Amino acid sequence: MARSNKAPRSTTTGVLVVDKPVGMTSMDVVAVVRRRAGRTRTGHAGTLDPLASGVLVLGLGRGTKSLSALMDTEKEYETEIDLGAFTATDDREGEREPVAVERPPTPEAIETAVGRFRGPIMQQPPAYSAVKVDGRRAYKIARRGGTPELVARPVVVHALEVRDYAWPRLTLRVRCGKGLYVRRLARDLGAELGTGGYCLSIRRTAVGPFTLEEAIPLDAVPDPLTENDLVPLDAALARLA
Repeated sequence: MARSNKAPRSTTTGVLVVDKPVGMTSMDVVAVVRRRAGRTRTGHAGTLDPLASGVLVLGLGRGTKSLSALMDTEKEYETEIDLGAFTATDDREGEREPVAVERPPTPEAIETAVGRFRGPIMQQPPAYSAVKVDGRRAYKIARRGGTPELVARPVVVHALEVRDYAWPRLTLRVRCGKGLYVRRLARDLGAELGTGGYCLSIRRTAVGPFTLEEAIPLDAVPDPLTENDLVPLDAALARLA
């Protein structure tokens, strides 16, 4: 029997916290880490859009079995929103469609509108999202000119704080449960204000107890990546308690 020339898969186990760069998908990051870890099974605990950056928690080896527990944690983001326009994608990928605003909202109006999105809310996923509609991804339907029928679902916004506002740009800090789309929050906030609303930037600053301060830039992830470079699985899970 002929022997396979393929190298055996590594059994490296643990958690890696990466600072995902703009322009890559979450699965692109998984592929890079998996390769550097000797083909160790690798997965992520919550997708970041290609135009978003920040904390992406990866499970390697037996750590992939704990991804659901990691995904159930709260997430924190900082986002800059342009209130002067909408885009079809709710971010910079789409063409900017300016909205005529006779009088920009005051800081007080901004605070009032923001307050309406704190706590449990119903949120419809963006048209350009990976949510499945009749077995097809919504973004594939949208890119072909269709209008995916997306059902609003419950999400929780634990904290929503105005960090800076100078028309038309608004910076928010968001702490939320799983399932919330920051891009959709920008659009819905704009609709509430009678303005536009799309994300100029989204940066995830925390996934549960894992923060940006401990995240490793992708280009700084060691090659080869060994178990000594990871957060031990037991220690990672203990931080969720």
